[in-house]
Amino acid sequence: MKKLQKTQLQPFFAALAANASLYLPVDNEVGKAEFKKWQDGVQMSTALNTLRSAKDFFFPQTENLMEFKMEGKRIDVIDTREECEDFVLFGVRACDAASFAILDRVYLVDPVDTYYKNRREHGTVVTLACGRPAETCFCGTFGIDATDPAGDVTAWELADGYALRANTEKGEALLASVAALLTDTDTAEVEAEQARVRAILARLPLSGLTTEGLGEGMTKEFFARPEWAALSEACLGCGTCTFVCPTCQCYDIRDFDTGHGIQRFRCWDSCMYSDFTKMAHGNPRTSQLERFRQRFMHKLVYFPDNNDGIFGCVGCGRCLARCPISMNIVKVMKALKKGGAEQ
Repeated sequence: MKKLQKTQLQPFFAALAANASLYLPVDNEVGKAEFKKWQDGVQMSTALNTLRSAKDFFFPQTENLMEFKMEGKRIDVIDTREECEDFVLFGVRACDAASFAILDRVYLVDPVDTYYKNRREHGTVVTLACGRPAETCFCGTFGIDATDPAGDVTAWELADGYALRANTEKGEALLASVAALLTDTDTAEVEAEQARVRAILARLPLSGLTTEGLGEGMTKEFFARPEWAALSEACLGCGTCTFVCPTCQCYDIRDFDTGHGIQRFRCWDSCMYSDFTKMAHGNPRTSQLERFRQRFMHKLVYFPDNNDGIFGCVGCGRCLARCPISMNIVKVMKALKKGGAEQ
């Protein structure tokens, strides 16, 4: 394990940025954290989570896929992709790091999404263990350890510096590139910090939330449950929950006439929208109840059914904080489990 003194943080960022584009959480003009490209003088945010997750770097909100040029009956298909830059994400939290593994199960299986794969190959993820978990956090429900996040490199903030541990070949290469700024250290300080944070996690309001009674094989049990009507009644269908979610993966593909050809692009979509998956004969889910149920059944039942029991949520708490009507996956989990106990 290596250690970086806090006085060396800016030189550390400069050294990383010399070899690849560096992105880290930075406070915006209203004091909310967003991932921004580092440049000299930029200060890293102390916020627990960014407004939107780091998935944007691998699955961006919009991206061009290809162009079509037409001359008479001749159609040329043009690959508009440029070689992806090497980049480093610093300060990714455990929940967001866990979301990458969920997205990998969608985009890196046959047929592989080469756009996503390209970005994954060029990105190096440096996670930062949580020091001040929020009341909306419940990553532990899904087996995620906020004090020991995954990633190519794991970092822990200590009183006078940062402890760093390489987890992959990419991580080892990154630490080797900045070796002159690092010193060797033992694990004692890290273990003490982990114990402090785990004590906080144990006292959080959602620390007792479990997935017991949820997951694979529960479609028949939950699909027709009466609780869906009350849960979905106030839903605005705004899609905020899907756009801040680090694991939502739905998208739409559209063609745009540029006047010089056709540009095909894809953009995030939401199962909460009335025109989601709309086909020639109409929308297969005509009510907000059906759309609401689809979102949460996917997270809690359908995804586990098809992915070895792994849930489609990482407990980041963004939907708890951002939903304008205060509806979220925690309330759904509790309602379904409570209803099942009463039946």
